Amino acid sequence: MFDPDELEEIRAGREEWHEESVEPVVDRFGERKETFTTDTGGQEVDRLYTPADVADLDYEEDLGYPGEPPYTRGVYSTGYRGRLWTMRQYAGFSTPEDTNERFHYLLDQGQTGLSMAFDLPTQMGYDSDASMAAGEVGKAGVAIDSLADMETVFDGIPLDEVSTSMTINAPASVLLALYIAVGDRQGVDREQLRGTIQNDLLKEYAARNTYIYPPEPSMRIITDIFEFCAEETPKFNTISISGYHIREAGATAAQELAFTLGNGIEYVEAAIDAGLDVDEFAPQLSFFFNGHNNIFEEVAKFRAARRMWHDIMDERFDAQNPKSKQLKFHTQTAGSMLTAQQIENNVVRVAYQALAAVLGGTQSLHTNGKDEALALPTEESVRTALRTQQILAHESGAADTIDPLAGSYYVESLTDQVEQEAYELLEEVDDRGGMLEAIDQQWVQRQIQDTAFERQREIEAGERIIVGVNEFEVEEETEIDVEEITKEDERRKIAGLESTREDRDDEAVDAKLEALREAARGEDNLLPYIIDAVKAYATVGEICNVMRDEFGEYQPGSAV
Repeated sequence: MFDPDELEEIRAGREEWHEESVEPVVDRFGERKETFTTDTGGQEVDRLYTPADVADLDYEEDLGYPGEPPYTRGVYSTGYRGRLWTMRQYAGFSTPEDTNERFHYLLDQGQTGLSMAFDLPTQMGYDSDASMAAGEVGKAGVAIDSLADMETVFDGIPLDEVSTSMTINAPASVLLALYIAVGDRQGVDREQLRGTIQNDLLKEYAARNTYIYPPEPSMRIITDIFEFCAEETPKFNTISISGYHIREAGATAAQELAFTLGNGIEYVEAAIDAGLDVDEFAPQLSFFFNGHNNIFEEVAKFRAARRMWHDIMDERFDAQNPKSKQLKFHTQTAGSMLTAQQIENNVVRVAYQALAAVLGGTQSLHTNGKDEALALPTEESVRTALRTQQILAHESGAADTIDPLAGSYYVESLTDQVEQEAYELLEEVDDRGGMLEAIDQQWVQRQIQDTAFERQREIEAGERIIVGVNEFEVEEETEIDVEEITKEDERRKIAGLESTREDRDDEAVDAKLEALREAARGEDNLLPYIIDAVKAYATVGEICNVMRDEFGEYQPGSAV
């Protein structure tokens, strides 16, 4: 580091440079903008960064070494030199048979982990033949109604050889139970099951809206999952605390970080209040962040996230296990940044977003297909998205050294700025009584909506350029093939559900559902009862309806 005299010389030198070199040029030619900011306008970007901008940086306390507190530089001591990030392309559409085919295709193409997308009826706990499901079956992901569907999805895919991430929230306990049941049928020891369920209900109330139950029973289900998995599936991540959807809804990088960690704090507190020891469940917590356009802002966000979570778990919860303090995260490139105009440009956007995630030290990564602004991605666009990761891993050099942007005056300064703003937001959340209360007051939602509104205003005013949308436009677009889900796909899925119901033992199903109902009325952990029910081929809708009856349904604007 520089001593005080050297820093003063640097500051003086910057002033001299500004007066003699910059001001004359600016007076004569101007600059492209009056003010430069990061991608979401959260941080103002200075013209130049010097050691004076990181004068207070303490290497041991603020950065440290990879694999050591405060984990700013990464949670693993060898970074990607030991093992590359998991290339986990988000997939799942139409029927279980179609999804199984896509999974095998991706694995054959070199994907190293599975990421499962579910259709909206499944996400809302409805079976494919429910009136609420009409017209949506298989469209945003695969339709899963019962264990028969889950067995089909993973046919020929040994669960002890892959890890699977499932983007499922309100019915997460049911889909986890289905996954465990498939593993049991395959003869896989539960301790060998690896993967993640999203299981993050607070961000549903704040940003995404695929909720079922009110917050109190939702938190009970979540903590039941924490407790069960700590004993039964210790390698499975019990929650993916998700900033992704918060950012997609319009949040800045600092808001994404603050509200995501705020949700994490709420889950940890709920689990401790339920009698769990922090070091028993905290190592199985994981996070999910958005990979946006501004490379430097995103790298700063990821680095700040690790440092903040370490300090929160250490100082606020007195965690003793180092793994309890390590923030591990998955990244998906920004769907909201994909454009329907000139979709080939999306390949470039995704590549830069993926680079930011890798430079920031992500543990796993999904790269969007170029056509996802229009429809589910085709095999061709999925392959290009996966090849983007593989080129990044094997040709770019980005994976060859750990935290390669560390020491950059700009990146270190920006890391501190994003962290400071996130802490200020968290302080406001605490003053409001925590994330549950802040969401109930609609404060969190207003923060996100205000940012989204300002961003859209900037685009419409031409103050923010979106290439191919409000600048560099073309009159004709190239026609492309898109993945289509048809009414025939929906009919096939419903026919399969009817066949499952005909073949099962209805008395056994009724008995398992009644046992679950009694458990919901009491205090038993719900997971064993849900697993018993899915093994009897009770459907997702039937199981969720039992809990709807007992717990009720959340109504927006009602008291949290």
